[in-house]
Amino acid sequence: CLATLIIMLVGDTYTLINYVSFINYLCYGVTIIGLIVLRWKKPKIFRPIKVNLLVPITYLAFWAFLLIFSLYSEPVVCGVGLIIILTGVPVFFLGVYWRNKPKCVNRLIESMTCWGQKLCFVVYPQGGGAEEE
Repeated sequence: CLATLIIMLVGDTYTLINYVSFINYLCYGVTIIGLIVLRWKKPKIFRPIKVNLLVPITYLAFWAFLLIFSLYSEPVVCGVGLIIILTGVPVFFLGVYWRNKPKCVNRLIESMTCWGQKLCFVVYPQGGGAEEE
């Protein structure tokens, strides 16, 4: 979010849309790859919708073409998009991977989470939490 806010203040909206569209297409392709890997490694798990593997494989072929074309035609935009994605790596390590955080860090993370939930109207109702679902 911070990187997006900085880009919005520095650049124009068209450039931000280009960065985000590259990130979206990259994430879509990785999701489809994950679907294929799960179909291969865990074929017995429940799937509410199951399609022929030809559909995601065809999608991946077009996705790879568009991604390679984007990397060739606008390498700077794609590079900035990758940098935006990589800004989440330190957040992952600080928030998820680091298990034995000091209490002050946990309190800071909890207060930021609570503030963000209130800002975006995504607070759980009283008495209900994510653990109960």
